[in-house]
This record gives sequence, structure tokens and C-alpha cells, in this order.
Amino acid sequence: MNILFIGSGAVGSYFAGKLSQTGAAVSLQARSDYEHVKIHGVHIHSVDGDFHYQPRHVVRDAAELPAKPDYAVLCIKVVEGADRVALLKNAVGPDTAIVLLSNGIEIEPEIAQAYPDHEIISALAFIGVTRTAPGHVHHQAYGHLSLGSYPSGLSDKARWLSEAFQSAGVLCNADADIATARWQKCVWNAAFNPVSVLTGLDTGRILNGQEGLIRALMQEVVAIAAAVGHPLPDTLVDKSIHGTKKMAAYKTSMLVDLEAGQPLETEVILGNAVRAGHKAGVPIPHLETVYALLKLKEAQRDRCSEVMSVSNQNAGNRLHTPFRPGA
Repeated sequence: MNILFIGSGAVGSYFAGKLSQTGAAVSLQARSDYEHVKIHGVHIHSVDGDFHYQPRHVVRDAAELPAKPDYAVLCIKVVEGADRVALLKNAVGPDTAIVLLSNGIEIEPEIAQAYPDHEIISALAFIGVTRTAPGHVHHQAYGHLSLGSYPSGLSDKARWLSEAFQSAGVLCNADADIATARWQKCVWNAAFNPVSVLTGLDTGRILNGQEGLIRALMQEVVAIAAAVGHPLPDTLVDKSIHGTKKMAAYKTSMLVDLEAGQPLETEVILGNAVRAGHKAGVPIPHLETVYALLKLKEAQRDRCSEVMSVSNQNAGNRLHTPFRPGA
């Protein structure tokens, strides 16, 4: 099995490493940490035991690969400016299955439209993992997957990939209704991620202070999912809250991105859900408010970045202004 992971972030690096341990031919398309990973490989510091692996090939562009992969796993965050179609262009051959391993709902149509002749497998990761340095990943909790054929069903290639992950010790649920699974994950993401960005708080402090708000946001996502044909279990909200309380408090991925100055997954995690709610006529006052505040938070950050850029430019100009005696 020949697999290319596009994206050397925490999630992609971890799951690529697990498959690599089985002897699968795993390659990695990297950007900022290309030099480090090509020479030193990837180190995973895991609650389940540390390990190191060297990808079969480390490339900046898939065109550098000696052959097209059986699976091209696109493992990047779906944010503004991310050209997923272009990233896949040199990765796919006639028989390559495209795997979308990213957060959010409604992330598949863009790729399905761009690559209508290719099989698309939609996948979700349930894991607490952080990239701490180039080629270094810290795995704190969980580490399982759900995947299925898009828009529904389970193809042979989807089953084979699920079995490959299972043989690597990764719990991987082959789900014929992956769209509903995405809505299920959205229940947690659309509540905790935006609130963490707005408050700067970890999951524990959020629940200690505003469990009622989190429950209200979750219930609205459940209502949207039901209205668009993806009913979720009645116990899901309680289960999500209970599971989060059992875990050690941690910063959400969106808060980590905010603090690192990275783009946020606002639209695929929250915006798409709000738009689906509007289209279905579902009352979602809490989601609407949090979405509006999150957009303002992004605007504030962008404004601060502009001011900082102008300030630095002006400082540089002053430093390079020649001294004129008597001026």
C-alpha cells in the first residue's frame, strides 16, 4: 500500500507514523519542516509510547514522487487561503483515492467537483495532538479515526484503508454514513472551539464557568443535524460533556491556532453549520451570536496585524533615514 500524506502537521504526522510502523510505504509532503523531516524523520512523543519513523519519501511537491500513490491523504486545516485543489493536482493518478482528513462539515463538495473521476474518502480524527517543533509531535490523548466513502457507503478502498489503520493499532471505524459522523463531531467543535477563542480559556475552565452555554450551543447543532437529515443520539450532548470533564483540561485546536497567529477554521466548524440552520429554518440564537462574535474577533486580530505591520514599517524607515546635519 502506497500512501501520501499531504501536510506534516500534528494529525498527519501522527497517523502517517502509525501506518509506517506496519511497513506501509508512507510518504510525506511537507513545507516549513521539510529539511528537518527529510534528514531526521519524525519523532512522536505519545502517551502510548514514543516512537520515531522515517517516511519513504519526503517531498515539497507530489510531482517529486517516483509513482502516484494509492491514497492521497489531504491532512490540512480547511481555512481561507488553503488551495486544496492545487495541493492534490500532482498527487493523484488514475487510480488514486483522495482521503480528506480534516475538521468541519461540507468540506467534500469542492474536491468532488474538482476531481469527479476520483474516489473520495471522508475521514475524521479524534485525537489530542500538538506539533511542538519541526518533526516533533506530542500525542496527549485518544487517537482514533472514522472514515467512509463520500457521499455515503463503504467502497473496497475505504475498507482496505480502515483495515490498514486497524493493523497499525489505530481504532478506525468504517462508517457508511460519514456525513452524520461529521455532524456528530461538529456538536463538540462548534461549541468548544469558538468559545475558547472568545475567552482564551481551556475546556475545563469553560465548563466550570459556562456549561449551560456549551449545552445550548450543542443542542442547536443537534437540531440542525436532524433538520438536514442526520439525526443524532438523544444522549450525545450529555455524553460529550461527560467525556470532556473526564479528560484533562486542554486548549482547543482553534485557540492554539489563534495564539500562533494561524488562520482559524471558523467557516467549516461554525459558519457552515449556521448557514445550514438558516436554510433549514432552525432557530439557532446561541450559534448565531457566537459566530458573529468570532467574526469580530478575527477582524480585530486582522486589524492588530495591520497596525503592527505599519508600525514596524515606519520604524524601519526611521532607522534608514540618513542623518542630515542641521536638519
